[in-house]
Amino acid sequence: MAEIDTSGGGGHGKGGKVRGKKMSTRVDMTPMVDLGFLLITFFMLATTMSKPTSMTLNVPHKEKDEKQKQAEPLKASKVLTIFMGKNNDAYVLDGVAADDEKAPEALAKVGYGSELRDAILKAKQRVNAAFPLEEDGSEPFVAVIKPTPVSNYKNLVDVLDEMAITKTKRYAMVDNLTDSEKKLLGDKITP
Repeated sequence: MAEIDTSGGGGHGKGGKVRGKKMSTRVDMTPMVDLGFLLITFFMLATTMSKPTSMTLNVPHKEKDEKQKQAEPLKASKVLTIFMGKNNDAYVLDGVAADDEKAPEALAKVGYGSELRDAILKAKQRVNAAFPLEEDGSEPFVAVIKPTPVSNYKNLVDVLDEMAITKTKRYAMVDNLTDSEKKLLGDKITP
């Protein structure tokens, strides 16, 4: 509580002049500290803490038996290959293998975001219209994501976001490039 200190000499000495008592005040800060802690507690409980965000990644189911299911190689006409190059550029190869003679003309540079999304949707529509559903009922369209040494982590996250946005269920991440892909991309993937 606030206390008033009344100690100190008054004006009862010689001289006949009566002075008022000198009073000093001392404020007790205990209630203010209590109020501060109550406010901190209130704001901690009333605010929403930031929730960690994570990305969902579709992974294949494990085979129950020891033998791996033999899969036939993918046809290039069912595949959209996405190469992540330097300077935040992406290159797509739609329906053509890298060792095909048409590959240099088919290789297209796209930006991340709406350009890449449009390329994925166009390729998905082309493949799904041309080929029947797979035996397990899944779409025939497959996207192959190929990061390069000059791409960065943000580029990979952007491509995976586009896979989620376009609802592409079948995609693969391959971290090595074939010799024909290296030759096709040339200086686009060199540091």
